Amino acid sequence: MKYTPTAVDGVMIVDLEERGDDRGFFARTFDTTEFAAHGLDVAVAQCNLSFNHAAGTLRGLHRQVPPYAEGKLVRCTAGAIVDVAVDVRPDSPTYGEHVMVELTAANRRALFIPPYVAHGYQTLVDDTEVIYQVSGPYAPEGEQGFRYDDAAFGIAWPVPVTAISDKDRAWPLVDAPAAEVAP
Repeated sequence: MKYTPTAVDGVMIVDLEERGDDRGFFARTFDTTEFAAHGLDVAVAQCNLSFNHAAGTLRGLHRQVPPYAEGKLVRCTAGAIVDVAVDVRPDSPTYGEHVMVELTAANRRALFIPPYVAHGYQTLVDDTEVIYQVSGPYAPEGEQGFRYDDAAFGIAWPVPVTAISDKDRAWPLVDAPAAEVAP
């Protein structure tokens, strides 16, 4: 696999290294030794699958707060998304910054989001499926969310939002980019 750091501390793009022949190709999608060598969480506590009917569907921005660590390895297995990681860790050198990465079934790219970083995505085409490997079990009492359209983050979603949950639409706004986000 090929590991490319992003502008947000700890967020990593993970690309496959395909080994092909006349049958097709083979590639590893996860390797604990390689992940650990790149400083990435190697635990997998659960795997989640999300299917989205319509282009423009937006999910997020979510994270788990301490002590409920939840790193994610996100991959699009059908269709296409833009995946967004927002650094809301007050002590991080990249606090307030975000990255947006296109993940598609065709590019087979994954994005690793470390614990306590907010995460969301928007579908670019109909019938899109996303799978997550998650390092910790979901804890409802540890869930925190942020508004997808908060000016403090400056996220330019690529297509109009066509579907979003009431919960995601109602998360509070952050007062300013430098405002401390409570754990």
